[in-house]
Amino acid sequence: MNGDALAFGSSAYLRMMALLLLGRGADFFSTWVATPNLVLEGNPLARKLGWKLGALVNLALCLGLAFWPTTAWAAATASLLVAAHNFHLAWLMRSMGEDAFRHWFLERMAESRLPIFLTCLLGETGATGLVGAALLYYYRYQEDSMAFAIGCGIVAYAFIVLFYTLLSLWRRRRNQG
Repeated sequence: MNGDALAFGSSAYLRMMALLLLGRGADFFSTWVATPNLVLEGNPLARKLGWKLGALVNLALCLGLAFWPTTAWAAATASLLVAAHNFHLAWLMRSMGEDAFRHWFLERMAESRLPIFLTCLLGETGATGLVGAALLYYYRYQEDSMAFAIGCGIVAYAFIVLFYTLLSLWRRRRNQG
């Protein structure tokens, strides 16, 4: 997916590092705004790592991915979209409190039919993924292009939302039964 790696410390590497720090930082900050105690964090690994270790892992991730511009653009795109997704209801999560929001959300889930929930989830992630897939298709022969990288990030974001939402749903249903 990428050509040659950038030299550590080069101006191009530092630009990719700044891009990644912006994206990962936005994801990290939006998570903190939404769930400061990580009660609502969908990623079990992030929840287990906590804030301090999670920050170190994110920094290491940024240091490593900055060598490859296409990968850096894809990761930053996915991270910024995850941040936007987090911010969408962060105000409600904060105003209600993490536990109250989780209780309210689980009640809404219990009152909903699973097929309609899954249809809406697939509609959201599928429509988003199609935008990324279109970029991948039209720029497939230009793998080092920014459009191709952004398409990868959009597709990755769609899979992230789908995966962690289904994981959360599966865990909830397993704990009920």
